[in-house]
Amino acid sequence: MAATKANGSADAPIEVSSAPAVIGINFGNSYASIAVLNKEENADCIANEDGERQIACAIAFHGEEMYIGNQAKHQLVKNSQNTIIGFRNLLGKKFSEIPADKPTNSAPVIQHPDLPDTAAYKVQVLQPAPTPLPTSKVTSAAATPSASNVATPRSEPTPTTRILTVSEVTTIFLKSLVQSAEDFLGRKVHGVVITIPTWFGDEQKKALEEAAKDAGVAVLQLLEEAGAAVVATTSAPRSDKDTLGEDRTQLVVDLGASGLELSLLSVRQGLAYSLATLSDHTVGGDAIDDRLIKFFAKEFTKKTKTPLTVAPATEPQDKRAEAKLRLAVEHTKRTLSASTGAATCSVESLKDGLDFTGAINRLRFDMEMRPIYDHVYKQVQVLASSAGLDLYDIDEVVYVGGSASLPGLDEALAAGLSEDVVTPFTAGTVVGGGVGDPTTLLARGAVLQAKLLATLGEGSAEEREVKAAFAPGHALQSVKATTRTLGLLFPEEGAENALGGQWVPVVLRETALPARRAVRLDVEVGEGARVGFEVWEAKEGVKITKEAPPKLEGDEDEEDEEEEEIETKEKTLEKEAFLAALTLEAHKARKVDGRLRTTLEVQFLVNEAGGLAITAVEADGGEKVTLAIAPAS
Repeated sequence: MAATKANGSADAPIEVSSAPAVIGINFGNSYASIAVLNKEENADCIANEDGERQIACAIAFHGEEMYIGNQAKHQLVKNSQNTIIGFRNLLGKKFSEIPADKPTNSAPVIQHPDLPDTAAYKVQVLQPAPTPLPTSKVTSAAATPSASNVATPRSEPTPTTRILTVSEVTTIFLKSLVQSAEDFLGRKVHGVVITIPTWFGDEQKKALEEAAKDAGVAVLQLLEEAGAAVVATTSAPRSDKDTLGEDRTQLVVDLGASGLELSLLSVRQGLAYSLATLSDHTVGGDAIDDRLIKFFAKEFTKKTKTPLTVAPATEPQDKRAEAKLRLAVEHTKRTLSASTGAATCSVESLKDGLDFTGAINRLRFDMEMRPIYDHVYKQVQVLASSAGLDLYDIDEVVYVGGSASLPGLDEALAAGLSEDVVTPFTAGTVVGGGVGDPTTLLARGAVLQAKLLATLGEGSAEEREVKAAFAPGHALQSVKATTRTLGLLFPEEGAENALGGQWVPVVLRETALPARRAVRLDVEVGEGARVGFEVWEAKEGVKITKEAPPKLEGDEDEEDEEEEEIETKEKTLEKEAFLAALTLEAHKARKVDGRLRTTLEVQFLVNEAGGLAITAVEADGGEKVTLAIAPAS
């Protein structure tokens, strides 16, 4: 079945899957996105009927109309008291648990008048008048008009107050997302996986499930955002430019509107093992917006001599101006993410009837955001340190959230990472809904999880097992992992490396246990037609050297000044512990360039306790040698 993208753009239509219709929803506090499966069973992010892939989590009421998404967000300027935003984070919370002093530029949260300790919103709407009963027609010209045969004029809608709980608002919003998906697919949605933040507790999960149920949505699973990121990066087809293998150390940077979530993962053969996590709610996309609107507010004051105080604003005119700026800077940020040139910010009648048009280039923007970039960088350092790793050990960076699409953030983090590190920017997949697009990654991970659950069968033991694996405290989340790399060493006389021979890693460090790994390699046959090798534990590290910067011509005459040393890093590998030596006879040797060679297959099986079983066999039915090594006490 072919479906055309809802935005009506020139993009090629998505051929959707013919399997049972499942979708993934990334339900953020500021934006949401929807993903479906295409004909190849891969994930694609779709647009709603307004052409939006990033759908604002906002609902607004204006007269008899209700707006959802970005149309609702635009109501924050003139109709803020009837516009609801930020409701995701209030799900499952009691009214008494919500800070009362938090400033808001939208509909305020109130205590529900009929439900004790329940958070709600009060909005003003127009209630449509009841349709009058039809009147009988006058058939005789001589008939006398009466109350029974005179047409009753339609009454005007009446203003009324509507009270909506947080759960009811969520139900309205989720229903609109599912409806957009069904309109795109042309059939009813069978099930959905919805992402949730890691801090969601049982009450929040229960509230979301009930809201989804009221919206007529069959929830297959509530998947934590970190889990969705793992599924997306380990299951989706990777870019042709991707130089990484299946084994890598991955840093997930989730910079949302209200906070920073960092995860350090060891990805081994498609299985992700969490090394460390960190949450910081002192920085986020809102902080980026605050700095940007302050920058433009200063420009406005400088140009017009009209004072404008924002972030936070206290005066009604300033609040309205701030709401206009917040809407305008969304376009500014997107332009800066996609272009190296300058981006404009234009607002009609910003304050006192004065229009404003300002511009900011990438360099100036990055200077304004430098404190935020530096803060994220320091937190990444803290995260790596808590896992016993150096930043140089990170092989891949994955970004989540629209705020993480900024090139300046990537450049700031790259300063401490290896030159070979792979990011969506180096791979060229940071935009356009591709594998590395931060704005669609979680939704794509959610739909891939939905695909897996639908394949397993509703209510099956396998489905329950998969769901449980993502639950906090599950046994699979507390497994052991290797602390050293296990591999083969083929000693060579006069070898220049520190290991003294050719090194073949088999089981990398931070591989979750139990693990089975196998290698196949061509080796040279030694005297007596025998092949031998050693099995070692190797310690990986990072060597840091500092040297004074080279002096330029003419520096000799200048006074000596303390110059910052240049720091260079280099990955190191050292033999840590000798485990075994194996030899076997080569019966299938062949001559290659005048030398005897054979093909060897070696398998390592490491159990949960750390015990190692080694099997070495000559390919095509040769001699087989096995050895078991007990775990270290």
